[in-house]
Amino acid sequence: MSDSDDPRMFFAVERTPLAWSRTSMTFMGCGFLMEHFSMFVKMSLGMPDKRLLKSRASWLGLIFVVCGILVALFSSIQCGRFGKTLKVDKIHENCRTSVGILSGMLLVASGVFFSIPVSHAY
Repeated sequence: MSDSDDPRMFFAVERTPLAWSRTSMTFMGCGFLMEHFSMFVKMSLGMPDKRLLKSRASWLGLIFVVCGILVALFSSIQCGRFGKTLKVDKIHENCRTSVGILSGMLLVASGVFFSIPVSHAY
C-alpha cells in the first residue's frame, strides 16, 4: 500500500468519489426508471388512478433510489475522512478534496428532492 506522502494518494482520493457518484447515479436512475415504467404500464392498461396503491416495481424503484442516496452519503463521508489524513504539503495549492464531497452531497440532496411525492392538481 502506498504511503500517504505519495502524491498519487491525492489523485486516488479525487477519483474514488467520482466512481461512487457514478454508482449512486446508476442506482437512482434505475430506481426512477422502475417507478416511471410502472406508472407507464398502469396508464397503458387503463388502470384507475389510485395514488395510494403502489406496485412492487414502484417500491423496488424507491428502494433503489434510497440505496443510491446512501451510497452517495457514505462515499462523501469516507472521502472527507480520508482527505483529512493527507499531508498538506503534498497537495497542490489549487487542488481541493472538498469537490468530491460536494458532488456527493448534491447527489444526496437531488435524490431526496426527487423522491418526495408531489400531489398534482390538474
